[in-house]
Amino acid sequence: MKILDLSLPIDEKAFEVHKVEIERVAHKDGVEKFNRLLMGKTLADKIKYLLGKRILKKEDLPEEEFLSLEIVHSPVHVGTHLDYSFHYGSRSEGRAAKTAEEIPLEYCYQNGVKLDLTHKKPAESITAADLEAALKKINYTLQPLDIVLLHTAADKLYGGPQYFSDYPGVDISAIDYLLNRGIKIFGVDTIGIDRPYRFMLQEFLKTKDAKYLYPAHFYGRKREFIHIERLAHLEQL
Repeated sequence: MKILDLSLPIDEKAFEVHKVEIERVAHKDGVEKFNRLLMGKTLADKIKYLLGKRILKKEDLPEEEFLSLEIVHSPVHVGTHLDYSFHYGSRSEGRAAKTAEEIPLEYCYQNGVKLDLTHKKPAESITAADLEAALKKINYTLQPLDIVLLHTAADKLYGGPQYFSDYPGVDISAIDYLLNRGIKIFGVDTIGIDRPYRFMLQEFLKTKDAKYLYPAHFYGRKREFIHIERLAHLEQL
């Protein structure tokens, strides 16, 4: 069985709205990181470190190498991830919203269904009618717990500003369509399930109507659902 990676990485070199930092400690530098960490807990040890004392020296190590290390400072919405109802609001369906660790694992291990939505443009939303047409194209009827993957090809823009501005959103009608058929998780290869910020903000400023701001996300306060953001390589399925 061939296994495909459908995820995007956490990459400090890619364009991101929120700051991402990765401290990379090489093998030769690892011993100094080790000493700074262990000798940085008390003032006395800090002074000893500054004066040149070391718990472990590079000469003590095979080939003078310690362990390499990466320290990641990142928002949880960078890289491929799942969102649950707590992301959408403090309450969902009239009760306390659930957080990601409460997602039943069996929801995450189900048959996947890829739907081709690559014709949808950035200013548009994927509707229930679009889902029906895509399902008809592959001659498939959704089954409860299927994981539906919406393929827009927006992942090809990853790494630059367009990844955040040129992708279609998901209409509430499409979310209802999936939930009414027993779908618990659906995924997108875009930065988010709402249309790009530039379209939402423009319409809000023009009308002062809050319905234009994150309608898909906020709908999770009315109906509980789970979605995957930042999928990639769906064309390989």
